[in-house]
Amino acid sequence: MPADPALIPPDPMTPYPLPGIRRVGFLKPLLDNPLIDVGEYTYYDDPDGPETFEKNVLYHFDFIGDRLVIGRFCAIAWKATFVMNGGNHRTGGISTFPFPIFGGGWSDRHDGEMDFPHKGDTVIGHDVWLGHDCLVMPGVTIGHGAIVAARAVVTEDVPPYAVVAGNPARILRRRFSDADVDTLLRVAWWDWPVETITKHLTLISGGDVAALAAVG
Repeated sequence: MPADPALIPPDPMTPYPLPGIRRVGFLKPLLDNPLIDVGEYTYYDDPDGPETFEKNVLYHFDFIGDRLVIGRFCAIAWKATFVMNGGNHRTGGISTFPFPIFGGGWSDRHDGEMDFPHKGDTVIGHDVWLGHDCLVMPGVTIGHGAIVAARAVVTEDVPPYAVVAGNPARILRRRFSDADVDTLLRVAWWDWPVETITKHLTLISGGDVAALAAVG
């Protein structure tokens, strides 16, 4: 029996899923950097095209090895920027200038000179909305279902389903009660088969957590 056309989901490997629009694209088929891992259906919107996304991942040097991990079904607005660990400088000495990276006589002058701060991978959960011109600092984890407001500067971890804004970003509110957040994290609809997601989009887009939980 042929599949119901109304339940056929978009192809996550289609770079430009909106007909005639080239500024919005699914990131997964557009990226080949092994240090950037983006889940299916996460999209980026940029007037210059979504293929420019990687230019917004700053100070990302292969020899450092830190990763940017972004989940499924995330919405990333134009100019959202990620500062990686290559942007960190040592701050314990008199000068913050990174002398040793330039080599020559500057490469071996004191103990620990290459021990620059490293805060680990940057991890963005599933179903996260990153607003226009927000800035995510190194090593931050943003929880599932969170919203980062336009021009927010995220310097520390964001709990699941929190809304943050400002510089530095602070929690404005929680989108759901603690009990509902626990339920949503248990249901983890983003891990369902995409056909099941498509079938239950009304519930996923709605506000009835209990009804969604009854499905999952």
